[in-house]
Amino acid sequence: MSTCTARVLLCLCEKGLQYEVVPVDVHNSAHKQQPYLSLNPFGQIPALEDGDVKVFESRAISKYLAGKYKDTGIDPLGSSSLTESTIVDTWMEVESQQFNSPMQAIIRQMVVNPIFGIASDEKIIETELEKLGKVLDVYEERLSKCKYLGGDFYSLADLHHIPYLVYFMRNPRSSIITSRPHVSARWNDISSRPATVKVADTMTL
Repeated sequence: MSTCTARVLLCLCEKGLQYEVVPVDVHNSAHKQQPYLSLNPFGQIPALEDGDVKVFESRAISKYLAGKYKDTGIDPLGSSSLTESTIVDTWMEVESQQFNSPMQAIIRQMVVNPIFGIASDEKIIETELEKLGKVLDVYEERLSKCKYLGGDFYSLADLHHIPYLVYFMRNPRSSIITSRPHVSARWNDISSRPATVKVADTMTL
């Protein structure tokens, strides 16, 4: 399962919403053809169709779901307070702009490339691990002051990290997480949530 699809499923499960997963035949490039292109003109997965509303990009989808159905399940946007919601938005941006790039590169080298018979490039892995370590140092400082990145409540700022971390924590390099006490404690917390366990159990590449 792609990390982007998992991100949306995590939000759906956390909110307790009913949904239907519609398989797309990517091996025959169905995502690059109509009718799928009417959902996502860039031909990428996933896309959401909610009545007359069509949304693509996994982070936008999860934010849409959290906002539209804010009275159902948890409120992962901190929408009751402008201050809280702004802090959540800030750390959501940090995930997408600071964390995602090195983690994506690492997962590609360590997990995706071997599936296709491509050798992992250790130089790239080490370079990206160094970048990731600097991000995690900031996280460690932040999490020494509050339980979650967005504050004292679980939010999309935490949820958006989970898909890549599920794959990453299955390999020996996961010590970059476990060696940081507060970062490790947050992972232990968010990875044990029922929604995370449910989605993680389906995550294979």
